[in-house]
Amino acid sequence: MRVILIGGTGHIGTYLVPKLVEAGHEVVCVSRQQSQPYADHDAWQSVEFVGIDREKSEEHGDFGAQIASLNGEVVIDLICFTPQIAQHLAENLRGKVQHFLHCGTMWVHGHTVQVPTTETAERNPFGTYGINKAKIEAYLLNFHKEYGFPVTILHPGHITGPGWLPVNPAGNLNPEVFVRLAQGEEIILPNLGMETVHHVHADDVAQAFVKAIANRESAIGESFHVVSEQALTLRGYAEEMAKLFGQVPQLQFQPWEVWQKSVSERDRELTWDHIAHSPCGSIEKARKLLGYQPKYSSLQAVQEAVEHYFQKEGI
Repeated sequence: MRVILIGGTGHIGTYLVPKLVEAGHEVVCVSRQQSQPYADHDAWQSVEFVGIDREKSEEHGDFGAQIASLNGEVVIDLICFTPQIAQHLAENLRGKVQHFLHCGTMWVHGHTVQVPTTETAERNPFGTYGINKAKIEAYLLNFHKEYGFPVTILHPGHITGPGWLPVNPAGNLNPEVFVRLAQGEEIILPNLGMETVHHVHADDVAQAFVKAIANRESAIGESFHVVSEQALTLRGYAEEMAKLFGQVPQLQFQPWEVWQKSVSERDRELTWDHIAHSPCGSIEKARKLLGYQPKYSSLQAVQEAVEHYFQKEGI
């Protein structure tokens, strides 16, 4: 099938493009510029690149028309963040594609109520990103119900892999946490370290997109979680990472009101966002309907990413 991939040169695209090509699809990669993927692969030699500045095209109101003119049977949008843009694209593709796949986020759930959370859980998003993604999901699924628009929505967790630092055991992106764990030094976690994070390797996200296309009849009109098999508590995450480095975990805990004063504003904001969400998603639906089976556990995905970072930085 002819697959139009919007935003295909990023982390997910690095793994998705080779899988699509190997599955026999004709791939057209739409991006502002032809940047290099995170990892080399011969499959990229058979990819057609189309340069479109999405932001400018959206301002002119012709982005959807440009994508439709590429005559794709399948369109995958990895970088849509507002309901207005989702609506614009969907309306331009209605009746012109066999399958449209949107990359969502576990953030559509907002605060976790029951764990593992299923796709049928009530949406209670907070924060601009989560709220907009939930609105996109609601719009696209309703567009499917009203007009038969062939949409599938995949909700990844904390994406990681070589070249993409993972959310760390403190719930932010500061690599110093991993360095201290690797050196056997003490790290301080907020509260009791029992909030959760749910990672997924970019390779497994790519797997889910390919399987959704292959299982189109089961995938259309549905949303799916795309995460590892199990989430991690911050405490357990820190303990297991220390052990992977051959160290004895040295952990201390502080109430949020105290902990937040000891870190940068950026780290504080990211940690609060992650522990307030504390995602823990079920993958049973994706496993049953798509045959999704993550290759990486959370720890395996994180370990690969951190080892790559350490090698790159000479740590």
